[in-house]
Amino acid sequence: MKYWNREMETLKGDALHALQAKRLRKTVEQAEKVPFYQKMLKDVGVGSADISTVEDVQKLPFTKKTDLQGGYPFGFFAVPMKEVVRIHTTSGTTGKPTVVGYTRQDLDHWSELIARNLTMIGLTDEDVFQNAVNYGLFTGGLGFHYGAEKVGMTVIPSATGNTRRQIEMIDDFGVTAIHCTPSYAMHIGEVAEQMGTTLPTLKTGIFGAEPWSDNMRNMLEGKLGVTAYDSYGMSEMYGPGAAFECPERNGLHIWHDMYLAEIIDPQTGEVLGPGERGELVVTPLVKEAMPLLRYRTGDITMFLEEECPCGRGMKIARLHGRSDDMLVIRGINVFPSQIEHVLRSVPEVGDEFLVYVDRVNHLDEMTIEVEMNRSAFKGELEDLTRAQNRIVGALKEALNLRTRVQLVEPDSLPRYEGKAKRVVDRRGNEL
Repeated sequence: MKYWNREMETLKGDALHALQAKRLRKTVEQAEKVPFYQKMLKDVGVGSADISTVEDVQKLPFTKKTDLQGGYPFGFFAVPMKEVVRIHTTSGTTGKPTVVGYTRQDLDHWSELIARNLTMIGLTDEDVFQNAVNYGLFTGGLGFHYGAEKVGMTVIPSATGNTRRQIEMIDDFGVTAIHCTPSYAMHIGEVAEQMGTTLPTLKTGIFGAEPWSDNMRNMLEGKLGVTAYDSYGMSEMYGPGAAFECPERNGLHIWHDMYLAEIIDPQTGEVLGPGERGELVVTPLVKEAMPLLRYRTGDITMFLEEECPCGRGMKIARLHGRSDDMLVIRGINVFPSQIEHVLRSVPEVGDEFLVYVDRVNHLDEMTIEVEMNRSAFKGELEDLTRAQNRIVGALKEALNLRTRVQLVEPDSLPRYEGKAKRVVDRRGNEL
């Protein structure tokens, strides 16, 4: 078993709790330099002097994404701008973006996390690493870039786009590991097949930035010939790499020395126990430029109780979806990842799908356009009807919801280099 920082990765029991409590108190001290937190902590009558144990985190109020948006651009920075050496932002698709600042120490901690992740899955300084995600304000590019360089890997900053050139680089440069979104990985697999290459040097795939199912994992591994690993993080937590799968691939280790994690009921805020699914709340423990207290991520998961054979600590289940991605269709909660999991299990389904949600005569209706897998059909109308009925039946069984399914030609739906946009909710547009 390989470790980058064995002591911290396997820290447990009283030693872990003592470190977390010490860092939690220091984090609250740092947060007290931010006007928003000064007022919030004063309102609840709590300060850094009141923090002595890990459990004291529950004395602190939650921070929401809207709070961060309200502080745009630099209202949550706890250090002078001259100490901020880099800025990233979120996409800002739901309003003003969240602006995240980093000190030099923040960047060191972040690259340390990525180095742990890459080493954990067996990558070394002998690997060639293609980083096929957006560089720039998006955190995925530079985060993984510097972590891979810290390990000593040969890094190819290919970014996204020009997919045929990406594939040529994989083959010509002997790339052994790739990092991208699962949606883009699917597209790379499609184009590689068209080009007649099996990407023989590629062994490891690291995928994140959007929820993806176990069935999609199987498809990606088949198309690319890799072992696929899940990566989790968000800009507010530095970026990707806050949690990661080990070779067991049964949940993601969230780095307990740098993040204090809780699971809450999204409606009531009640703290839940292991095995209870809810919203992930994170308090980063080592952030300097932009400390956060009990940040509500909106991501749905749960703590896993069993000890991991790799010897590392706390694990969360793979992300079920985001609470703000959840669709409510005729009173039933549906996550796009659930739909994807069902579709990837049906042989007649091709590579992409698109979900439309409408309100017809005051009732919610869900229509799913599904690309056909041409190899599964003989060209007979009965085949199409049978496949359509099979997909509708599988969705009904899994979701307890009736859906309309439209089969469309292969390669007719959009492809994405970054996060896939699989849902078009048109209910807000009705007259």
